[in-house]
Amino acid sequence: MHLKQRIDLLAALPLVFEQEKDTIKAFVGQTFYKNPWFTESNTMMALDAIVKQHLDKAKLLSWAERYDLPQEVEQQFRVGIVMAGNIPLVGFHDFLSVFVAGHKAMIKLSSKDQDLQKMITSFMKELDPAVADYFEYVERLNDADAIIATGSNNSSRYFDYYFGKYPSIIRKSRTSVAVLTGRESEEELDGLAGDIFHYFGLGCRNVSKLYLPRDYDIAPLMHALEKWKETLLNNNKYKNNFDYNLTLQILNRELIIPCDFLIIQEKEALFTAVAQLHYEYYDELHEVLEELDQLQDQVQCRVGHLKRADFTPFGQTQRPGLMQYADDVDTMAFLKTLGTAVV
Repeated sequence: MHLKQRIDLLAALPLVFEQEKDTIKAFVGQTFYKNPWFTESNTMMALDAIVKQHLDKAKLLSWAERYDLPQEVEQQFRVGIVMAGNIPLVGFHDFLSVFVAGHKAMIKLSSKDQDLQKMITSFMKELDPAVADYFEYVERLNDADAIIATGSNNSSRYFDYYFGKYPSIIRKSRTSVAVLTGRESEEELDGLAGDIFHYFGLGCRNVSKLYLPRDYDIAPLMHALEKWKETLLNNNKYKNNFDYNLTLQILNRELIIPCDFLIIQEKEALFTAVAQLHYEYYDELHEVLEELDQLQDQVQCRVGHLKRADFTPFGQTQRPGLMQYADDVDTMAFLKTLGTAVV
């Protein structure tokens, strides 16, 4: 398939999604049955973000032109993709990158997300059976020429050990933070609440820590967070995690802000457990920015209304564009190097 054919096929998927609503609904229900973190609303949000950010033809063409991708690939490489399963379709961008680059994706799915990626590729095969030459679902990656693997800090050591001989992108644990100034609007705080709670906070793009000015009035923020209470506590897995982690805080006599659906605690640590949110006060904004520069290998998104290129607007963390690569590692640039990197 030519590059243009691949992009045309991807751009045709949104119409297929619209026509196959019943099929998608069945897949979504099946996925939720297997993994209760993947609620219908969360999965549909992930699909909507993919349609609007990753399957728009103009965006795809602009993305491909940025890398001067050839219409014909001289040599197709086999790229192993180890997909994470923390949020629905979290590995789709890696698959998309490999497909647009013209290589073959050897996909190792997470046990937590077995069906949604297969659903999309089944739609692609219906549009053009020739697309089957561009992906394969595997349990082992012995035949791969290169690797893209996403996991935790622990699994990254495993990936390094087994895949160190391959050209690779190996991602570790990251999280996101928000820097508030006290001048946020109600709409911005509502957006921040979504950045915290979408996907129950399980993604690396979810905000897990807030930086607050010393005299910050927390009442408007609490009002925004409160709007999520029913959604969160109606999910048994979230409720169980909240109860368990709250019990630990009580037993350890930890100081927390009173809240009956979220553990809000003043703490320097970036990473949190499910149903927890950390915050830290600051006196000078430039000190926070300097600290975040030192922590850049742990932070996926910096959220706020600061007019800086390295900041994501409130409410936009879970809708990354094609150029917003995980861990700030340019996947497409990596794929373009394979001709010289593969031995």
